[in-house]
Amino acid sequence: MSGEGMPAEGLSAEEVLAAIRARRDRDADWRGGRTFSLVYNPDHPELEKLQEQVALEFLHENALNPFAFPSLTEMDAEVVAWGSELVHGPGPGRMTSGGTESIFLAVQTARDEAVEGRGVTAPVLLTADTVHPAFAKAAKYLGVEHVKVPVGADGRADPVAMTERMDALTGRVALVVGSAPCYPYGVIDPIAELAGAAARRGLLFHTDACLGGWLLPFWEELGRAVPPWDFRVEGVTSLSADVHKYGWTIKGASLVLYRDKALLNRQFFLYDGWPGGLYGSATTAGTRPAAPIAVAWATIRHLGRAGYLELAGRVAAATDRFRDGITAIDGLHLTHPPDMSVMEIGTSGGAGVGAVGDFMDDRGWHLDRQQGGLHLMLWPYHLKVADQFLADLGQAALTTAADRGRTAGYGGIA
Repeated sequence: MSGEGMPAEGLSAEEVLAAIRARRDRDADWRGGRTFSLVYNPDHPELEKLQEQVALEFLHENALNPFAFPSLTEMDAEVVAWGSELVHGPGPGRMTSGGTESIFLAVQTARDEAVEGRGVTAPVLLTADTVHPAFAKAAKYLGVEHVKVPVGADGRADPVAMTERMDALTGRVALVVGSAPCYPYGVIDPIAELAGAAARRGLLFHTDACLGGWLLPFWEELGRAVPPWDFRVEGVTSLSADVHKYGWTIKGASLVLYRDKALLNRQFFLYDGWPGGLYGSATTAGTRPAAPIAVAWATIRHLGRAGYLELAGRVAAATDRFRDGITAIDGLHLTHPPDMSVMEIGTSGGAGVGAVGDFMDDRGWHLDRQQGGLHLMLWPYHLKVADQFLADLGQAALTTAADRGRTAGYGGIA
């Protein structure tokens, strides 16, 4: 239907809903635990119902003007305060539409600080090569050179190599970045070493905790080993954390936080060079949907620390079950022991990554393909499907290895 023009006549509401539902039969079954990214299912029906009700309450409002809808301004500020407290921050920050916008703003702030505050003419963004692509996107859009450094054998940023690049770039570095954890492998970079090296050189340092920001604090409370990563590390000057990941809210909610209010101020945009009066915004967006703000507030208020800790415990249990089950399958392994609930499955002994992925696709599982393996991010609901997933994965490894062995026996590609 994409080649057709706009319909001359409208459909009834019932017909529109029927048409939409007819298209959804090909969508991924995230409710059934068959996906491992994109949607984070806490397996909490009461919370889901509340979120839908709150979203409906604020479906039409616009958070652009803080004076028109003070309820949104208050909820926005409280979400920022709660998130900052969670990562031991001093408070300054803003809600954004997602991790990409949070990262974009952190890079923009650091660029402007380097150019306007230090007189840098060709600013550089320095990261490990496992950093999220949003940093490469920000560098492209903002005219910042992106220098990537290979990680060590453990999948983590190499502090020696990163420090050497800080020195080699002679004052051009606007921002150094570490991940907590990195998306591909689920391992946490040595934040304390990286941030310390940056601080000694007078450089800004950003912890990308879009994945871990709303889980690692509770992971630590559960007694799991968590290396330093948040504002307790003295050299960390900014941090990003997605509320719509392990904060369990709906899409469109993230935080960018700063140690210093002066850095946050560089993020603001004010403009009066037109006839329409003073225009101002604290993020890249003008019009801002109200529902993600209100639902984030409602989610945190409903769960509280106790609710978050309980959900973290279920994620931890799912992580243990999947990790142990995967490593027990012949021909499969985790490419790097994960620090959190994010991991990559590698293959060996005849089983091919692509073939295993295809087999799992045929069984209705949606695993993300990476250059070196298959990617998993786990939620509480995955505990319910762990046994079936691991059974299918074991069969995938066995079947694909056997198929490759038969092919190799006839002179094909092993």
